[in-house]
Amino acid sequence: QVQLVESGGGLVQAGGSLRLSCATSGRTSSEYVMGWFRQAPGKEQEFVAAFRWSIGNTLYGDSVKDRFTISRNNAKNGVYLQMDSLKAEDTAVYYCAAGNFVTGVRSPLKYDLWGQGTQVTVSS
Repeated sequence: QVQLVESGGGLVQAGGSLRLSCATSGRTSSEYVMGWFRQAPGKEQEFVAAFRWSIGNTLYGDSVKDRFTISRNNAKNGVYLQMDSLKAEDTAVYYCAAGNFVTGVRSPLKYDLWGQGTQVTVSS
């Protein structure tokens, strides 16, 4: 059974950078979409970014566009999330997700595999 494992979270000052990694154990379909979502205390889950494995297309949430970059992690059959110019409002638990679908990349309901989450805290 395929599992997703996130790493790379931590505490950083505003304006700093972090890189999250999502590794998969087991084989995944080449048509998989891999995405990142986040959830802050008291807030709804928010779409952050997605990567379509077969063609390398990327999509970003409005609040992170031009600051975050999702890319392929070939060594671990997963994805990275490079987060630059971090703000206090980026503080959340970040989840990696994967699913095999064509449309609806921003909806968490489309993803059927989820990691355990990694905490990102940005101090102002």
